[in-house]
Amino acid sequence: MSTKKLHYISGIILSVFVGLHLFNHFISLFGAEQHIYLMDVLRQIYRNPIIETALLLAVLTQIISGIRLFFSKRKAVTSFFEKLQLQSGLYLAVFFVIHVGAVLSGRFILELDTNFYFGVAGLNIFPINLFFIPYYSLAILSFFGHIAAIHSQKMQQPIFKLSPNQQSKIILGIGIITTIVILYGLTNGVQGVNIPAEYNVVIGK
Repeated sequence: MSTKKLHYISGIILSVFVGLHLFNHFISLFGAEQHIYLMDVLRQIYRNPIIETALLLAVLTQIISGIRLFFSKRKAVTSFFEKLQLQSGLYLAVFFVIHVGAVLSGRFILELDTNFYFGVAGLNIFPINLFFIPYYSLAILSFFGHIAAIHSQKMQQPIFKLSPNQQSKIILGIGIITTIVILYGLTNGVQGVNIPAEYNVVIGK
């Protein structure tokens, strides 16, 4: 199977998980308790040993195949969405390495429940949130940007008189709105989130 095909298949698998993960983060608008409740429900699915192994393999496949595709295509791209696909894909590859590594370290080394508080600790403490807010924001934007770029290539027909490029721009717009809403929820707006003491280790306290 070609690198491109492997990347495409693993991308579909991860997109389903990431979509559920982002919806879970969206629920943070209603409070940490609601976020954790939904996460516990979803964990019954994606922490099944078979499914979790498949997801980790999909992540590894995405990282390796994505980097290979980046270096093989970086000189041939010309259009905005072609460049966006490569740049967003590269950022997602780096993000997956850091993020998955952090979650696995939290679970198996620090022995923490990698729930809402583990994820948002860095977002709610100054000055390290100056790194984590752009870090998470760019990850969400890159996810939508990657989908928008692929959509612009795969979609051939207009929808409601909108061209494929216009449709892709709408996807980007949805990504920007989603990023703002999720980051607002994860930081409880201007009020911030009270992080339990056991998660201070995540931010070096």
